[in-house]
Amino acid sequence: MDDTMNNAVKPVLFETFVANNGRQIGVITLNAEKTLNALSLEMIDLMAEQLLAWSTDDNIAMVLMQAAGEKAFCAGGDLQNLYQSMRDHHASADKDDVRANQYACDFFNREYRLDYFIHTYPKPILCWGHGIVMGGGIGLMAGASHRVVTEKSRLAMPEIGIGLFPDVGGSYFLNRMPGKLGLFLALTGAMVNAADAKFTKLADYAIAQVDKSSVLEKLLQQPWSKSQEKNSHLLDTLLRGSEMALEIVQGPLQIHFEAINVLCGQDDLNEIVDAIIALDPEEAWLKKAVASLKAGSPSSVHLANLLLNKTENSLLADVFRLEYLAALHCAARPDFAEGIRALLIDKDLNPKWHPATHAEITSSWVNGFIENPWSEEAHPLADLGKSH
Repeated sequence: MDDTMNNAVKPVLFETFVANNGRQIGVITLNAEKTLNALSLEMIDLMAEQLLAWSTDDNIAMVLMQAAGEKAFCAGGDLQNLYQSMRDHHASADKDDVRANQYACDFFNREYRLDYFIHTYPKPILCWGHGIVMGGGIGLMAGASHRVVTEKSRLAMPEIGIGLFPDVGGSYFLNRMPGKLGLFLALTGAMVNAADAKFTKLADYAIAQVDKSSVLEKLLQQPWSKSQEKNSHLLDTLLRGSEMALEIVQGPLQIHFEAINVLCGQDDLNEIVDAIIALDPEEAWLKKAVASLKAGSPSSVHLANLLLNKTENSLLADVFRLEYLAALHCAARPDFAEGIRALLIDKDLNPKWHPATHAEITSSWVNGFIENPWSEEAHPLADLGKSH
């Protein structure tokens, strides 16, 4: 009973299921249901430690990542402590040094390392992305080898609304979406359903939530081995056989694919922004996307576009290194703290962005977000990708 009580307050739970042939499945359950499983530094560290242990355990055939509750897999990062660290940094004598916010340095360092580890993990990882999956939640899900969405899944990278940018590798996976969908999602933070999650390559399988228990039972019946390739194939076959029988109609991204390509196909970002804002759609989904861009941080919009352009052909490790610089500059500049204040602290939903308009944004202002205060070898993520 004591263990159960202790487990109830742990933000991440770990267990192993023993399959019929004796091999084990490592199970990670995000367990911060009240905050929609928002990712704290403690959760990041717990997951990184356990994944590392399982990565060299021959008994573990695969890993399942899931979440407590029905509302969310993970609604993003835990922003409260980041906000306080930014307030303290902005008021300090070292406010012009992005390296001086130690909490932000630690948070983004360890979050991005965890995300990269998931992308490069030596065993299959099944991520069950039911409910809300946003920001840091997509960071966890994007790198999993087998990504499931359900009829209730709602995915988004809405960072422009809080003065950040689509990070956690967003520049990498947004660039790999069909056409100009990645740019559109970065600029609008638009919500993606199960059908569009598959269309944009954010998910591999759409499975009804009611079938989850059946999938878990089938996992225990597989002839798992030590071979990553064979185990990956077993998992793929199982999940494909479990895909939704119920109709998944085309999602709005697929429906508006051609129009989005035209809108986002112009050379000048300000023209793209103006064209999207000028839309007057009747459809609720598109109306919300337009409103999000209109209300979002102009700096974030231009930074997201810069990063997508800079990383178009970059290796994943290099993407994380560049995003790390951008995240720390966001933490040192005013909009990120202001966005969190308006959304989560004062909840007035009325952020005062600086600069306030797209016309005020200069290329030197935006390029300042990726200035590197370290030498190449001293970058905190310099070793990323070197040991895999």
